[in-house]
Parts: sequence; structure tokens; C-alpha cells
Amino acid sequence: MKRNTAAARPSASAKAAGKGAARKAAGSKSAYAAAGVDIDEMDRGLAKIKADVKSTKTPGVLSDIGRFGGLFASPGRGEILVASTDGVGTKLKIAHMAGIHDTVGEDLVNHCVNDILTQGATPLFFLDYLGTSKLDADVFAKVIAGFCRGCRNNGLALLGGETAEMPGLYPASGEYDLCGTIVGRVSRRELVTGEDIREGDMLVGLPSTGLQTNGYSLARKILFDVAKLSLSDFVPGTRTTFKKALLAVHGSFLKPVLAVREAGVKIRGMAHVTGGGLLDNVPRMLPAGVDAAFDCSTWKVPAVFRFFREAGGVDPVEMYRVFNMGVGYVLCVRQKDLARTVETLERTGVRPVVAGQIVRGSRRTRLENIPC
Repeated sequence: MKRNTAAARPSASAKAAGKGAARKAAGSKSAYAAAGVDIDEMDRGLAKIKADVKSTKTPGVLSDIGRFGGLFASPGRGEILVASTDGVGTKLKIAHMAGIHDTVGEDLVNHCVNDILTQGATPLFFLDYLGTSKLDADVFAKVIAGFCRGCRNNGLALLGGETAEMPGLYPASGEYDLCGTIVGRVSRRELVTGEDIREGDMLVGLPSTGLQTNGYSLARKILFDVAKLSLSDFVPGTRTTFKKALLAVHGSFLKPVLAVREAGVKIRGMAHVTGGGLLDNVPRMLPAGVDAAFDCSTWKVPAVFRFFREAGGVDPVEMYRVFNMGVGYVLCVRQKDLARTVETLERTGVRPVVAGQIVRGSRRTRLENIPC
């Protein structure tokens, strides 16, 4: 059921609501509810989220909940629309196990914001999808609250979404799947393509908040099957539980990156370190003829990654292809702009690392001084 198609006026099903209520009063479910799809529970969930969704409204929004599609004003001449779709992966399994549902929506918004930011785009609006076997209105409201918080923090509107209750397709345990689509804008002159990256440019790493939204299948296998630990156990060498470490919200890099741009630095390329790690994501910003060489000794790998490496016996190089290893986002700038970039990032509260530089090569990532 589309959340932006809640009936603005009584439909045939709404007119029959009185009869349905009478049947429920008599102690029986509707035929659809008996088959596993409870429209009344969906309506209860919709009632819970309306105010939260309204709080994400921005000046470009031209419609309210209740239409077949969300309306948004065109950004104007000389503007390019940038779109991306993604999911949260099996981080959702951890959220379900922990009973914490108000962060995964924020994870997904931030992930998508970061993806389009790599091309210089700022977000306009977001559309989400939630699929489950049996909808729980309270869980649904918490998930949407996370989406809304992410949208407010990044200045974009939650324009619409789809909620699908599909018994027999998803697990009957109450688990759910999420995906989201973001649309943003960038002017042609501010579009970041990476085409003018050249030998000698510097690579600046922005720290991740944890696993972000990638590597959870391997993390779960090592934690639960190999190490035989639980979410309530502490990450070795820390006072942080695995629950807290694994559910740490995927950070948004929008504000720090915009601060660098507003400081007058021309960013030559950017990479969001998601599935594939530094090895597979950084080459996506590189032009032909160069490599990105990272000195892995320039930052401290967080304890949770060290645990997975040691407990799982994972090859060190593979770790940098599965996990972000503490670097969540990469900027490429000219050497002359390096000091201003680092100073600007530090003023935003970020602790950047000068992680490497561009060298002659063939569009790949080189890792040097990998910790054993």
C-alpha cells in the first residue's frame, strides 16, 4: 500500500468500513486479514507517522500525503538531477535481534545522501520501501521515525513510500526489508566527475562511525557462529557492546563536504566507502592513468574491525574489500588545497586523516602498510 496514496476521500473500501467494523465487533477478521494482510493495522501505522513525515517538508514539496505521486518543484535551468537507490542489507537482522528499529531508516537516508554527494549533489527528496510478512504498526512507526530524522538532518523531504505486507514471501518472524531512493541536484559547474584528478593530488579520509551499512553478513557469521558471542558482549579492548557497535548510525558526510566546498576548495573527486571497501569504491572516482595509493598506517583501525580480522581469520587485504576499516568517505584535492581542506573539516567536528595520494597507474586502489 503506497503511503502517499492514503485516500483523500472515501473509497469503495472505506464505504464498506462500517460493515467490516461490525464483523470485527462480532469477533471475526476480514477475509484479507485472515489471509495475512491487515489493512486496519496499516491505517494505524499511517496515523502514527503523518506528523513525523510532515516535519520533513521543504520549500520544494508541492503535495501532501494522499496523492498517487509526490510532487516536487523542478530545480531549474542548468541543474542536473542525481538519483540513487540502496538498502541497509543484513544490518536489519541485527536491528531485529536487538529490537531497535528507529535507526535503520536514518542509516539508509544517510547512505543515499552520501552516494549522490560523491558527484557534488545535495538532496531534494527521498522515497522509501518497507516490505514485511506481517506489519506491526508500532515497529513501522519507529522505522519511519528514523527515515524522518535522517531527512530532517540532511534537509530533504520524505516525499512518499511504499509499504508491502506480503505473507509467505518474507519471514513470519516480524523481520522486514528496507530500500530507499534519493533524488538530488547539482549545477553543471559544481558537478564532480573525477576527470581532472591527476598525479600528486591528495586523498583525505573522513572517519566512519562503524560498519556503516556493509559487511554485516560476514560480521554476523564471525560473531555468532565462529566466536559464539552475543550482542550483549563487549568488543574486546573496549567498553562498547557489539549491539552498540553494530547498530551505530551510518554517518552523513553532507555538512563537512559542503563546508569544504564553501571554503573555496575545488574537490576533484569523492568516494563513499560502502560494499567493496576502499579497494572497489575509490577506483569509481578515478580517471584513466592513475591509482589511489593509501598508507594504512595513517589511521587507527577501530577495534570492532580488528576483532573480526582476528576472530574470523580473515585475510588482511580482504578486510579492506569487505569493510570500510575506519574510513567512511574519501575526498581528493590538490596538494595546495590540502591544509585548507583539513582545517575546514576539523572546524565541522570531523577528524580527517591525510590517507594517501594519487600516483601513476591504472585506475585501482593500492594499499600500503596494511596492519597484520
